[in-house]
Amino acid sequence: MKNKKIIIIASVAGILLIGGLVYLFHNLQKQRRANDDLEQLAAMDKKEMENEYTQFALQYDELKRSIRNDSLMQRLTQEENKTKSLLSELKQTKSNDAREITRLKRELSTVRAVLRTYIIQVDSLNRLNENLTRENQHVKQQYSEATTQISNLTTEKQSLSDKVAIASQLDATSISLSPQNKKGKPAKKTKDVTRFVVNFTIAKNITAQTGERKLFIRVTKPNNDVVGQSGTVSYESTTISYSAMKVVEYSGEEKPVTVYVPVNEFLSPGTYHVYIFCESTMIGSSSLSIDK
Repeated sequence: MKNKKIIIIASVAGILLIGGLVYLFHNLQKQRRANDDLEQLAAMDKKEMENEYTQFALQYDELKRSIRNDSLMQRLTQEENKTKSLLSELKQTKSNDAREITRLKRELSTVRAVLRTYIIQVDSLNRLNENLTRENQHVKQQYSEATTQISNLTTEKQSLSDKVAIASQLDATSISLSPQNKKGKPAKKTKDVTRFVVNFTIAKNITAQTGERKLFIRVTKPNNDVVGQSGTVSYESTTISYSAMKVVEYSGEEKPVTVYVPVNEFLSPGTYHVYIFCESTMIGSSSLSIDK
């Protein structure tokens, strides 16, 4: 009887022990899952911060590309380097280092605020530069128009013998200047232009000499530099640069002409001019404005 009681007590104690162990095991598993979830959230938070730091550094680089102000460029470079340094610190910090993660998160807010300030500053500066550029282009256009008018007045005052000579000169009409991209399609932005296509017509002139004629095409940028300078030609007792030359056979009848001017240089938005010369005389001109 006594042995039976001992067996019962031992059995109950074993059951209680097993139950306690099972309960303890489940609690440990639950705690481990909770810790794993916290670690995963911390890692995701750190990764998101890394992405933001990386994006901010890229934005500083983009801002630097859009300005030419040395002082502002230096300040942007300093902030960019600071952002990259903080990113490096973040990558070396463990996701469970709560104190360091909190510090770098505060730094991230500061970087965001500073970057926003520089974006506004650069935008204002670029708007000012655009206005100044437009005003400069307007002045240059007025100067070009005035020069053309003076040239026309001088021509009108020439003697009868000069008028006879003029009558025998060639005349280029229907002049167009078209920018094209590398696929031969119309280019809307200066950065896409790989060549200019100049189309015009040599007008009928029964008083002009027939045979081969050398035509010189001069295309100028908004700053009056010559596009694709290929050589020089005489004009009004001086020498000027030209972009392309083409030899045509002229019979005295109307003749359409197309000339290609390759572009292997930087182009800026603004007004482009094309001038056509033959035998030291400008026989026609036109212009084209490119906004972007």
